[in-house]
Amino acid sequence: MTQQKVIITGGAGVLGAAVAKSFLAAGHRVTVVDHAPAPAAVTDGLLHLGGVDLTDEAAARTAFLQAKVAMGGADVVVNVAGGFRWQTVAEGDPATWEKLFALNARTCLNMCRAAIVPEGEGGLANGGAIVNVGAAAAEKAGAGMGAYAASKAAVARLTESLATELGGRIRVNAVLPLVMDTPQNRADMPDVDPKTWTATAAVADAIVFLASRAARAINGALIPVTAPTAD
Repeated sequence: MTQQKVIITGGAGVLGAAVAKSFLAAGHRVTVVDHAPAPAAVTDGLLHLGGVDLTDEAAARTAFLQAKVAMGGADVVVNVAGGFRWQTVAEGDPATWEKLFALNARTCLNMCRAAIVPEGEGGLANGGAIVNVGAAAAEKAGAGMGAYAASKAAVARLTESLATELGGRIRVNAVLPLVMDTPQNRADMPDVDPKTWTATAAVADAIVFLASRAARAINGALIPVTAPTAD
């Protein structure tokens, strides 16, 4: 497998860390970009860029260029950064809608815009890939999921539109997880059997596949990753 140079947003979170681990295990170089400070510990093949506000387009562009310079190129961007909040429309705060659109849609848009400029002007290599993290809930939202689902629906439409715009020069796809087995979800839903959820490692594996040459004919796809997994 040809080594890829991969930029992952939201890499300090549970899913982002799982994605970084999967790419590293496959022999790729990885830069993690996150709002959280970079950890003191250093992992071989992994660079952390901390304290980055990806809702700011200039900051996202700067982080992308820093990562590309550090790795000597960039082939893949994985947009994991985002947030979640459950609230009903009737009793919720409209500001939550703005916050979730900023965390889920704007961060994704900003990093995509940084990645799609021509390679010679600092963008991804031709033939590169963008993989966005959407949500299965964006296809049909339940009670209290309006703001989150709407922001993730924006990610889905961005994925489809950008894939068409780029015409295959850079492939753009998204994974659509349902409920993932994370410590936060276990704490929030103690009465639900986590064996019915999807492991973050399984979602990460799907992302690594979509970034690979094996998925070279897949473009503009929204892939549900929702089956229960034992790992």
